[in-house]
Amino acid sequence: MARSTSTPAPRRDRVAPRVSRWLRIGIPSLLVLIWVVGGSIGGPFFGKVDEVATNDQSSFLPQSADATRVSERLTDFTGGDTIPALIVAETTDGTALSDAQLTALKTLATAAAGLEGVEGEASPPVVSEDGQAAQIFLPLDSSGEVRDVVESVRTLVASDVPAGVQAWVTGPAGFTADLVKGFLGIDGLLLIVALGAVFVILVVVYRSPLLPILVLLTSVFALCVALLTVWWLAFAGIVVLNGQVQGILFILVIGAATDYALLYVARFREAIGAGDKRWDATIRAWKGAVEPILASGGTVIAGLLCLLLSDLATNRALGPIASIGIAFAVLSALTFLPALLALFGRAAFWPFLPKAGATDLPDDLTAPVRGLWPRQARFVARRARPVWIVCTVVLLAACAGLTQLRADGVPSSDLVLGASEARDGQAALAEHFPGGSGSPAYVLVAEDRAATAVEVLDRASGIDSVAVLSTDATGGQAPVQAVDGSLVTTTFGPPGTPAPAPTVSDGQVLLAATLADTADSAAADDTVRQLRVDLADALGEGTALVGGVTATDIDSIDTSIRDRTLIIPIVLAVILLILMALLRSIVAPVLLIGTVILSFGAALGVSALVFNGPLDFPGADPSVPLYGFVFLVALGVDYNIFLMSRVREESLAHGTRSGILRGLVATGGVITSAGLVLAATFAALGVIPILFLAQLAFIVAFGVLLDTFVVRSLLVPALAYDLGSAIWWPSKLWRPDRAQPATGASAGRGTSNGQPATRGSARRLDT
Repeated sequence: MARSTSTPAPRRDRVAPRVSRWLRIGIPSLLVLIWVVGGSIGGPFFGKVDEVATNDQSSFLPQSADATRVSERLTDFTGGDTIPALIVAETTDGTALSDAQLTALKTLATAAAGLEGVEGEASPPVVSEDGQAAQIFLPLDSSGEVRDVVESVRTLVASDVPAGVQAWVTGPAGFTADLVKGFLGIDGLLLIVALGAVFVILVVVYRSPLLPILVLLTSVFALCVALLTVWWLAFAGIVVLNGQVQGILFILVIGAATDYALLYVARFREAIGAGDKRWDATIRAWKGAVEPILASGGTVIAGLLCLLLSDLATNRALGPIASIGIAFAVLSALTFLPALLALFGRAAFWPFLPKAGATDLPDDLTAPVRGLWPRQARFVARRARPVWIVCTVVLLAACAGLTQLRADGVPSSDLVLGASEARDGQAALAEHFPGGSGSPAYVLVAEDRAATAVEVLDRASGIDSVAVLSTDATGGQAPVQAVDGSLVTTTFGPPGTPAPAPTVSDGQVLLAATLADTADSAAADDTVRQLRVDLADALGEGTALVGGVTATDIDSIDTSIRDRTLIIPIVLAVILLILMALLRSIVAPVLLIGTVILSFGAALGVSALVFNGPLDFPGADPSVPLYGFVFLVALGVDYNIFLMSRVREESLAHGTRSGILRGLVATGGVITSAGLVLAATFAALGVIPILFLAQLAFIVAFGVLLDTFVVRSLLVPALAYDLGSAIWWPSKLWRPDRAQPATGASAGRGTSNGQPATRGSARRLDT
């Protein structure tokens, strides 16, 4: 049995020039002070995110989208920037509403109109044809705190609803309030769960009470400074920030900063174990960690910045916002953490202090060895081809689940997991009224072509009624018909009441078509898509623009699918070029990209089966695979960079096959720990009751674990070992005269150039 070198490793030559004691203490102290000041300034901004965040879906659409152009003109016809809330009331026993109940509902409407945040008058109760329900339209100020206003309306409704009647507050304002409520835990609960999970993992890995705290401080201060920067960018209108982007930023910074910190800690622990003093250990660790950390961070940033090519503002915002977070994660891991460890030194690892010789690599990794990762390396060396073939077959089998993936959009009513009053109210509304009540399809058309547009709407099978926006009408809308090529409006009131005139702005009027189906249903989507075709045929392309809730959903889904098709290949190409530059090879980067794609396909395939089966999700947004791809590919390549950069370093000294085994052993512990941490942080997104985040949490967490324990631990080493020095083509390492170093190395099947293996000197582990 081959044994590790038993004698203590000799002290290495000094790697840093002699620095005075004051500088050795002063420089780390100054760095810590700078980060503490930055974190102290940024910390309070966690409570101010709502001031610059928005959850209005139409604000994320491209400016060229029809729904966006209609949304921008809406205030010209309504007289204010409002969002409709809908109070739906029905009898509990299924009988018709009594006169007393209707009178109470009228009083309720008047009281609701007087609440702060309500703009204009509430409509009188509109009774359904069956007489069992009524609806009240309530315009809310969309520039204010919509959730707070909706909550006050819901409180009023709960206290003033007449006996024998149950009521809900729904409509666009109700769904917005429920969505905002779902994101409320993002500042507190999400961070507590994520940091708690990371702390537990670090304590188990390092068995030290102090080191996990130092690592977490690195992540938290990176997040504080990143949030400070992002807040001011959002305040200046440079980026769009919403709850979804905010949650991803928090998780990504914590996970990435912790991963980079673990890589530095591994190098520092190695240097301390070799007997270096704090300053020398800091310099040695920094030199060993800076290249892979910068390469990994740069790869993630490059992948994220590809999102700038998206037409959706929320995707374009995530690119630079998340890149800022990654940049501060890298900066913190290379400045703040080294400063902390330079001050604490060996004490940071108490009570299990690093010992000299404890991290030595066995001389021959193909002989019987001790330890998990040396045994893993020996297994890979003896069964390289069967290992990578079996791994590939298993991952391909998991990819079969992709055929079950439903990522073509979900109803907005299903975005919030768990209870939703708006969703319950919409269901009650659909039982008694046209499903699209309160969320009409808007048609912006020239005044002289409006009658033709009304005729098209009247012929559409999915349209229940048509109105025109009018500031003269109660509720802001008046029923309209096309008579002899002209618009004719009707009004409610005693005989002789003049008909309201349509509001005209820039020679255009705005029609409101009530859909027969709920606004977020597939049937409503089909109606609006066909309506756009019919209007284009009747009036000409681009003459009439269709907007509203349904049109916004359609434009968002179509744009997301376009983004997914465009961005995924570009991300692959960018990361491939970075890997080629880093590894100075073509074959190795292509193999790494291939394994990451295979891992992503397997993760998404398994996720699709889980979503459709145990979790019973209604589907997924088209951007879920895009986000999952960007994170899994960029972060998955991270671990391959950690591994292959060390493999290349070892190959230069010991030959390719021996270098692969030594690199696997040297990085096994730290990459596994980093994978567990990253999976735990992304899994924490699952505590936020938002469908998109729950799905992203599972995809990325499962994918990271798959990449950590299968792809990076088995598939990549086995495939590279089987190919030998060919993985370095066309670099110098590929050439036969450079495949085996002069000193030789043990590699089981011989060295990469076919010469017998010789015994090499022990090397240090990274863990």
